[in-house]
Amino acid sequence: QVQLVESGGGLVQAGGSLRLSCVYSLSDFSDMHMGWFRQAPGKEREFVAALSWSGGDTLYADSVNGRFTVSRDNAKNMVYLQMNSLKPEDTSVYYCAASAKWYGSSWPSGPNYGMGYWGKGTLVTVSS
Repeated sequence: QVQLVESGGGLVQAGGSLRLSCVYSLSDFSDMHMGWFRQAPGKEREFVAALSWSGGDTLYADSVNGRFTVSRDNAKNMVYLQMNSLKPEDTSVYYCAASAKWYGSSWPSGPNYGMGYWGKGTLVTVSS
């Protein structure tokens, strides 16, 4: 059974930092590519960042590039999203997701973005 569980969300002031974590349980998961997505109230889910199974390739949305960093520890079955210099517009539910395919610069569009497995999300609220 596949499980992705996010944690680390919360309330933070603008300019602050948070680190989201995602623990996954899936056989042969170490060769799965991971992504972070978010959905703000009343808006469609959007791509945030992606990380290849080896950790050697990363991709970021323009809106978070330079502020967010995605990483993984396959030995611990964990994926992380370090979020710095947070802005009120970063307020969203953040989702961890997994895909067997790395799409590179041609990442599919929503709502599923080509991802086969999804967590239930963790809420991040950034106050001004």
